[in-house]
Amino acid sequence: MANITMKELLEAGVHFGHQTKRWNPRMKEYIFGERNGIYIIDLQKTLKMFKEASKFVQDLAADGRIILFVGTKRQAQDAIAEEATRCGGFYVNQRWLGGLLTNWVTVQKSVKRLKELDEMATDGRYELLPKKEVIKLERERKHLQANLAGIKNMSRLPDAIFVIDSNKEQIAVKEARKLGIPVVAVVDTNCDPSEVDYVIPGNDDALRAIRLFASKIADSVAEGAQFLTDKQVADLASAAGAAAAAAEAHAAASSAEGTADISASDGSGEDISMEEVLGVTAHKPTPAKAEAGEDVPQVETQTY
Repeated sequence: MANITMKELLEAGVHFGHQTKRWNPRMKEYIFGERNGIYIIDLQKTLKMFKEASKFVQDLAADGRIILFVGTKRQAQDAIAEEATRCGGFYVNQRWLGGLLTNWVTVQKSVKRLKELDEMATDGRYELLPKKEVIKLERERKHLQANLAGIKNMSRLPDAIFVIDSNKEQIAVKEARKLGIPVVAVVDTNCDPSEVDYVIPGNDDALRAIRLFASKIADSVAEGAQFLTDKQVADLASAAGAAAAAAEAHAAASSAEGTADISASDGSGEDISMEEVLGVTAHKPTPAKAEAGEDVPQVETQTY
């Protein structure tokens, strides 16, 4: 599991919250104190709750589930795109389209249109169109690319979403909750933690803090995916070994049957009739009873 240290949290400025006049009372349990009019977040709780969130994300990835990274604020855009791409995940970093989750079928139509325009741009169909039409199509493609590039290859709804700033991404959080999709979010002192399933108390405005959390969550996803790959390889090796053992046992059984057939057809086990071989009838001696006064009949021997 991806580890995070207190030193990393302090260096990234995760403990700095918002001004005391801009806070949500529901965040009280995650606040350590106040200094110079700014709330200080309790990093002990941040460490503990981050480990829980990281374990949850890793387990999902190990089961082959999809985690969607969401961060549309300017400080988070690059970090979200880079870290999601690094771990092979999906992301939304420009604008959250209303109904992205709850109206998934319609969004898929836009994704299909984007793929179609991408194919037109690469297979030479643009060259067959008027210049004005090409400019119009290219403008449409860039617009779709900006909003849907991170989910272009996502074939179904995600199994969890990781959010930077649950206030900023309020629409995404509400859609996920409506569909029962777990939400993992970095929550600052002005956010409502009750809307999030896995709360990570911390600064959601500092670039270093955002990149720290995004990179660690991406590490958890990558480790889970690696665990899944190792498990699949082990299963394939086990299946191959079982198949080889079965084939070997079958071959041994077939060999044993062949040997048995050979031994059964061998003459050593048959009874040979001497009468048939010699063409005569043998006289077997009759056992004599040695009693007083009784003559024992003599058996004539026949010479061949």
